[in-house]
Amino acid sequence: MARSSNQKLKLLYLARYLMRASDESHPVTVAQMIEHLAAQDIAAERKSVYDDMEALRLFGLDVQSVRVGSATGYFIGDRGFQLPELKLLVDAVQSSKFITERKSLELIRKLESLASDLEAKELHRHVYVRGRIKTMNESIYYNVDELQSAIDGDRPITFKYFEWDREKRRVWRHDGRRYAVSPWALMWDDENYYLLAYDPEAGQMKHYRVDKMASIALGDGPRQGREAFGKLDMAAYTNTHFGMFSGDVQPVRLSFENALAGPVIDQFGSEVSLVPLDEGHFSVTVNVAVNVQFFGWLSGFGTRARILAPASAAEEMAKHLRTVAALYD
Repeated sequence: MARSSNQKLKLLYLARYLMRASDESHPVTVAQMIEHLAAQDIAAERKSVYDDMEALRLFGLDVQSVRVGSATGYFIGDRGFQLPELKLLVDAVQSSKFITERKSLELIRKLESLASDLEAKELHRHVYVRGRIKTMNESIYYNVDELQSAIDGDRPITFKYFEWDREKRRVWRHDGRRYAVSPWALMWDDENYYLLAYDPEAGQMKHYRVDKMASIALGDGPRQGREAFGKLDMAAYTNTHFGMFSGDVQPVRLSFENALAGPVIDQFGSEVSLVPLDEGHFSVTVNVAVNVQFFGWLSGFGTRARILAPASAAEEMAKHLRTVAALYD
């Protein structure tokens, strides 16, 4: 009875065996498949296995055949993800600060299951999660799902927002009161996840770090701020808010040495206009949130970059530099 029952699962066992044990570099022979089936208490003949390979092809599995010495070997060709693509995804997961160490390892194990067992070992050799900078908020994985559901369902949300103190304890912003906003988009910038939402009380779009949100709940009624979101250029928004820090967005004219064209294009995009100033310098006029993050980015170029206009932004930059310099007097 058990043999008869297992016999009905023959194709499923073969499909799983091919997915796990075979790849282009490691085809499996009919003899190996018969041996594997026997371990599952399933009897099989060579001819029936050939028929099974054709049935799996008709079902949609990319079963490929090659010569292995005097025998024929089989492997799964197209799995949906190729090994280089899976390596790319593993690298993205392990380097993402917004995913905790535990969740990173869990996601990587799931990605490994999309490859053969031998390829999965190669993927695992690329894992360097432990010791990397990671968020301490385990709930971010579920926060993203909650927020996406609210966006898809056209619902506002409420949540609590926090920072960390030096004892690594949560300190609630807003005196612990709940924020009430209308979520419109999720953004990944500077290795962090952000929610872009409309604050009806302030009458403007704002962004929030998803890993610092807690106790997310759906609100009543449809979302507000559709017109404000419709006017927003998402790419421009992330380019103007350095590190996603808030600040008054205004046009700023900057001067750079010619050798810094690459970093400028990396930051502001290929559409930015580089206007020659002299043989060694060019200028750009960009909209940026003038804040300490912007000053920090510009300071990284030392004397090779400076603010030309407006004068108020240049004065703020000078004040910032004097304040920092005073710490080392």
